Amino acid sequence: MNILVTGGAGFIGSNIVDFLIDNGYDVVVVDNMSTGKKENINKRARFYNVDITDSNLYKVFENEKIDVVIHHAAQIDIQKSIKDPVFDAKVNILGTINLLECCRKYGVKKIIYASSAAVYGNPEYLGVDEKHRVYPISYYGISKHTPEHYFEVYNELYGLKYTVLRYANVYGIRQDPKGEGGVISIFIDKMLKGERPVIFGDGEQTRDFIFVKDVAKANLLALKKGDNEIINISTNKAITINELVDIMNEIMGTYLKPIYTNSRKGDIVHSYLDNKKALEVLGWEPEYQLEQGLKETIEYYKEKYILEEEAAVTKDINVDLSYNVWSKGD
Repeated sequence: MNILVTGGAGFIGSNIVDFLIDNGYDVVVVDNMSTGKKENINKRARFYNVDITDSNLYKVFENEKIDVVIHHAAQIDIQKSIKDPVFDAKVNILGTINLLECCRKYGVKKIIYASSAAVYGNPEYLGVDEKHRVYPISYYGISKHTPEHYFEVYNELYGLKYTVLRYANVYGIRQDPKGEGGVISIFIDKMLKGERPVIFGDGEQTRDFIFVKDVAKANLLALKKGDNEIINISTNKAITINELVDIMNEIMGTYLKPIYTNSRKGDIVHSYLDNKKALEVLGWEPEYQLEQGLKETIEYYKEKYILEEEAAVTKDINVDLSYNVWSKGD
């Protein structure tokens, strides 16, 4: 089976690519590298540097004979969607339609789509299941939900199968704290530097944090299950941001108290997703407890932080040496 992963050089996408390749699948990666990283690209994947909104996207399908698309390329920043809703819609809605047209023209059998808890808006009850009304409170939530309607119609008209996976808050290795990173990667980055994490609001807001390796497995299972279904991928557990900081302090051996600032527009106060349907339809349930996933993630960033510091020191030494050589020859 030949699988195309859009956004495959990014955080979630690259973890999915690795998991697929480790399980024997042939994988093609499409990424415009706006937030993706070269070092995230699996060497056994075939890579195309192309934007999903590009009219030349079809050439990838022409070359590669794709069976299934796993679609993770997106504009993912809620605050950016509020500041620039046109760009948000162009990437998330028009980019997905462009991708669907390629799927139609080149006989792709199925598309698996990364949706978001943001489509539900402020929950009317917890845990939020797939029957909960969709009422997004950000442009990002709207732009992630809109393609779901297109999948239904493409299925009706052309027989293109789909599985929509609505993710809770995904965290794990390769999440970029300096770009559009999630709260966990941002907190780790600050706390490793001895800086206090910044919390928007009072810290009593709740989230459902799902480890990226659990997300990768859900995508693998969706290759053969969950046709034409919308499925939550979550832990079915809520934790406050204050509790999260306490756990991270304990794992890291630090005692850094958060800095509290104003809440942000478009942020939901309380949320966790019901995941019973994922077990029933995909045979999936999370394998990682929060503490376990956090330990693995923190270790990854510790090693990365050490390597970056060593590289910076080496660079400084090389600069000093080159200066000394130049000075002596002057």
